[in-house]
Amino acid sequence: MRLRNVKNATEILNDSAYFAKEPSDIKGKWNEEFGDDQPIMLEIGMGKGDFLIGMAEAHPEWNFIGIEKYESVLVRAVQKLDELELKNVRVINIDAIDVHNIFDAEIDTIYLNFSDPWPKKRHYKRRLTYRDFLIEYDKIFKDNSKVEMKTDNDSLFESTLISLNDYGYKFDEVILDLWSTDKPNVKTEYEIKFSSKGYKIKYVRAHKNK
Repeated sequence: MRLRNVKNATEILNDSAYFAKEPSDIKGKWNEEFGDDQPIMLEIGMGKGDFLIGMAEAHPEWNFIGIEKYESVLVRAVQKLDELELKNVRVINIDAIDVHNIFDAEIDTIYLNFSDPWPKKRHYKRRLTYRDFLIEYDKIFKDNSKVEMKTDNDSLFESTLISLNDYGYKFDEVILDLWSTDKPNVKTEYEIKFSSKGYKIKYVRAHKNK
């Protein structure tokens, strides 16, 4: 997918109250940033923010942080957020591999929605559920490790189940066709697009005790 550069993206982000400009300075103090002790949920690869915003609106009792490595994508989410008044959302412009530099045993749950499947064999280590990433996630969970994932990609889903299992996660829920169930579900832009083309949306929720 080719990304379109957004003019003045940096300025738009820096002008937003939702954008954490120096997130490493907040490491270990994210509850202070939000001004409460609510659980902190992290979406990695938040895209244009539909899921993050929907979840924040549905769950004011939780705090939400979204990270996105592409500035021109993140700015679209910020533009949506700037039209709202949500006290429980922050967004960050970083790569997933750097999460340990931003958080210190503060995260309750990680959401991975329609992550890049990296289909080529030589790229599989870039998948966000590959062992190296799971090791990084361990460093930022407050208590037990909790991961939720949605994808339309069969290969990514299969490898995720294997990776989570091999790393000691226990499966709480595995669904092969999410839209055929009545499970509450905040949809993403990609989710609607892929489902409209006939792809089944896969979902997994898993945990690992410390």
